[in-house]
Order: sequence, then C-alpha cells, then structure tokens
Amino acid sequence: MHGMRLADDVSRAVPEPIAPMPIRPLSVLTALLHAYIALRLLPAAAGLTPAWPIGLLALVVSALTIPLPFLSRHAPRKKPLHAVLQWTGLLSMGWFSSLFVLTLVRDAGLLLTWVAQRVAGLAVPWDTLRPWSALAVFGLATLVSLIGFVNARRTADVKHVDVPIRGLPAALKGFTIVQLSDIHVGPTIRNSYIQRIVDAVNRLGADAIAITGDLVDGTVPELREHIAPLAGLRARHGTFVVTGNHEYYAGAHAWIDELRRLGLQVLLNEHVVLQTRNVRGAQNDEETFESQLVLAGVTDYTAGHFDASHESDPQRALDDAPPLVHTRVLLAHQPRSAPKAAAAGFQLQLSGHTHGGQFFPWNLFVPMQQPFTAGLHRLQDMWIYVSRGTGYWGPPKRFGAPSEITLLTLMPARG
Repeated sequence: MHGMRLADDVSRAVPEPIAPMPIRPLSVLTALLHAYIALRLLPAAAGLTPAWPIGLLALVVSALTIPLPFLSRHAPRKKPLHAVLQWTGLLSMGWFSSLFVLTLVRDAGLLLTWVAQRVAGLAVPWDTLRPWSALAVFGLATLVSLIGFVNARRTADVKHVDVPIRGLPAALKGFTIVQLSDIHVGPTIRNSYIQRIVDAVNRLGADAIAITGDLVDGTVPELREHIAPLAGLRARHGTFVVTGNHEYYAGAHAWIDELRRLGLQVLLNEHVVLQTRNVRGAQNDEETFESQLVLAGVTDYTAGHFDASHESDPQRALDDAPPLVHTRVLLAHQPRSAPKAAAAGFQLQLSGHTHGGQFFPWNLFVPMQQPFTAGLHRLQDMWIYVSRGTGYWGPPKRFGAPSEITLLTLMPARG
C-alpha cells in the first residue's frame, strides 16, 4: 500500500569516479612513513630485547603489503591470490594506522618530558623510558588492531533508539524502522557477513527497513553474489535504500538497477506514503487507528558531482506529498543534508557516512566535515540520527566506534 512519485528516468552514464592516488607515490609515501617509525622505535627497542628484528620484519611486511589492495584491482578476480592480497594489505593498513599515531604520541610525550627536564630540572630515566615506550607502542598498536578486528568482524549489535515525534498520530506510536548503513560490501565483507545481518534484522520484525547508503565498494559484476542476501530482508512495508558516495564511485546506475531487481525500493529524491493501521485495546473494546507516514529519500550529498540529474534535493523529495501528513522521515546518507531537510519540514532524518570515526583517532576529525558524528541530535524542529555503520570501510577494524543495527521507534513527544 505505497504511494510513490517515480523518479525521472536517467539515461546517461555516470562519469568515472575520481581516481585514487597513483600506486607509485602511495608506495613511496608508505615506505617513508614506515622508515620514520623504524628509526624512532627500533633502536630504542634493540637496547631492551634481542627480539627487535620481529618489529623490523613486521614493518617491512606492512610497507610492502599496504599498496596491494590497490594493485590487486587489476588481478584476476577469481584467483585466491586476489583475496589474500586484499586481506593482507587491509590488515597491514589497520595496524600501521595505529602504529603511526602511537609513534607520534610517543614522540610528543618524549619532547614534553625533555622540556620539563630542562625547565624544571626533573630527573628522567631515559635509559628506561625510551626502550619501554617503544615496546609499548608496538604492543598497543597490535592489541588495538586485534580488538578492532574482532569488533569489525562480529555481527553488529542491535541499538534501540526511541525518537519523540511531536504530534505523532496514534496509529504511528511504536512504528519501527531498522536502519542499516555503511555496510561496504567489498574485499573483506562478503555473502556470509551480509547473511548474518539479514538474519539479525528479520528477527526484529520491523515496520520498515532503511539502508542509508555506502552499501558497496565495487561493481555489480564483482559483488552481485555477495549483495544477494539483501533480497531476503523482511519488513511490513518493505526495504528502502538511498545512495551514498561509494555507490557513485562504483557505478550508481548499475547498482540502482541491481537493488531494484532484488526487490528493494531505491528512493532518488522521492518519497513513498506508508499507510498504517493499528488495533489496540481489549478484545471486546478494540479501537482501530489509521494514519500515514511519508518516507522520503535523497541521493548522496555529493551525487551532483557525478550526475547533475542526481543533485540531492530534500525539498524535491516531498513533491506531491500529502499536505496533511506531517510525520515525515528522510533517508539521507550524509548528515550534511540536515539543514535543507529541516527547512523542507522533515521531522526525522536518518543518516550514516561517518562510521562514528570507525577507530581512534579518526573519530576526532569527523566533526571537521560533518555536523554530527553519531547518535541522536536535534536541529531546529527536526531530529537527526547518525548511525555508526553496520559494516566498516577499508581495514577490518573498529575501536571505540562499534558497528550497529539500529532499531528506531517513533514515540509521541511529551509536552
């Protein structure tokens, strides 16, 4: 029982995405950063343990393998070697990221200690501090990466969020939406990972399912079999999808066709009207409540850079919407869509994109680009919920920003 304003047919192909950094400069930069880490840590560690060559070997392996996921794009897809190269490079990338940050933290700490020694005349046991801090960096980077790997590879927990909606009709009290976001099906997220998510979502028995972008990291031919389990998602009103920036990197038009083939409804600056009917009360004194909810979706905030006809437009998504239906929910991949969504009259926006930072310290940089990082926030008269994501991007690593399957429940606002 859906009412939908169909999007205009788009015939032209999506332009090629922005090319990643060329392999050679990336390899040189990676090698230089590894050399910096080696010079800062290994001489100090050598004074404490004869096992320091293990650290050297790990750094060499990391420097050589980080470029592999980019090189292996050109490898034959069905060879097992391709998967090995992808996994090895991405695991190295996650470990190196923590190692580099912790090395910088160590150097900053040593510098501050040296300043304090010079200014205050403190006695500093450098012969102990330098080697033990170097070993601590290796140990912490490895521990964080291991914990992050486990967190990333497990099935996301269900996070329950009640959203108070002003003037919510009685029929919509308790209306539930499961949000999935930023799954990033690709090199390390495959069919079985998706099937576990689908099974977890179906157990929730939601009224609607929303997938708020960045579903894939690859083309349809590469990932068709791995995205297929999404056809098994079940909700009373169906599953709705909006595009994220990664869909445009991978060929958005082909993916829109494929998702529709699977039975998912892709919303491109358009909406559906969901007819709800709740029966409440004792068996002999039941009341029937009926109402409608406008569920809209916009293309990614940057979609217009790839295809002008896909310019993200929350106001356009409400064209021909019933004027008396005031409960309006928007699916928008990036939180940056929120100001226009609030101006258009939405009461709730569901977004992702940020991953909650995915792992420290990148969560500290997200606010530089996005107005909200994670969780439920208020903007004027509209709520915005930002998911930390259901999968992960790049390194299989989550630390301090757990993945989530979000179950949002609409509730009447008090007062």
